[in-house]
Amino acid sequence: MALQSMTGFARQEGAHANLGWVWELRSVNGKGLDIRLRLPQGYEYLEPRIREALKNAFQRGNIQISLTVSRESEQVEAVINRDVLKAIMHTIQTLGEEVQATPPSWDGLLAIRGVLELRESKIDDDTVRAEEDAILASLNSAVGNLLLARRQEGHEIENGLKQRLNEIDQRITDIDADPSRTPESIRSRIADQVRLLMDTNADLDTGRLHQEAAMLAAKADLREELDRLRAHVAAGNLLFGESGPVGRRLDFLAQEFNREANTICSKSNAAVVTALGLELKVIIDQFREQVQNVE
Repeated sequence: MALQSMTGFARQEGAHANLGWVWELRSVNGKGLDIRLRLPQGYEYLEPRIREALKNAFQRGNIQISLTVSRESEQVEAVINRDVLKAIMHTIQTLGEEVQATPPSWDGLLAIRGVLELRESKIDDDTVRAEEDAILASLNSAVGNLLLARRQEGHEIENGLKQRLNEIDQRITDIDADPSRTPESIRSRIADQVRLLMDTNADLDTGRLHQEAAMLAAKADLREELDRLRAHVAAGNLLFGESGPVGRRLDFLAQEFNREANTICSKSNAAVVTALGLELKVIIDQFREQVQNVE
């Protein structure tokens, strides 16, 4: 299974009858899965199902989701508030017994605030359910598009990581093949240093000096570090064939790479090996930087 990046974007438009909407999903790096929603008023009830859809598709990343909804004008109905009209008519009848006045016209009565209300037609339950199903189906399409975008970027990252591993492996080979790495070369160099010390200070303990030289020669051997680096390279290549998120394990490998590279630089007894060790650290930093974006 190919690696999946944690960054991506998806936009999905949808419509049902006179209702239109737009989903926008943005994903960036994150230690875990952090979902943040921005829903229009009246659609908050969709939140549990939105979170469920995302948790089924992703395991890491900070994902921001927004839903924008627009509805074309509904057919308007004129509704008379009969309670208000009845109260007004009762008042007019009562006043008519006390005051001589022209009876009010219907247009005058309807102009009184609260008597006539213009309302949009009420949406029936079947329509509400159909809209909900269509909106959620559109969300699933948006999630699928985001997943595709993250996988496409993950493919590019995987190619880059494999290239970095190849470069690390090449630096390991170069260090191992350097003439300064042979036990004979190490012993010869330390022997020259011992003779120089003996020539400049006759009071030195020859036996103790040779004992220290032997210890230095053992410490200068990079075999264990190089073997561990090769093992880490092999482990990294195996991770590319696994299913599921591997970002955390790749990040751990990057730390182990760096640890061994630091040891090689500190134990190096030759300028060439030190230079190769520094190149190795640069490549490892590039590897780790790319790993930070892997799910």
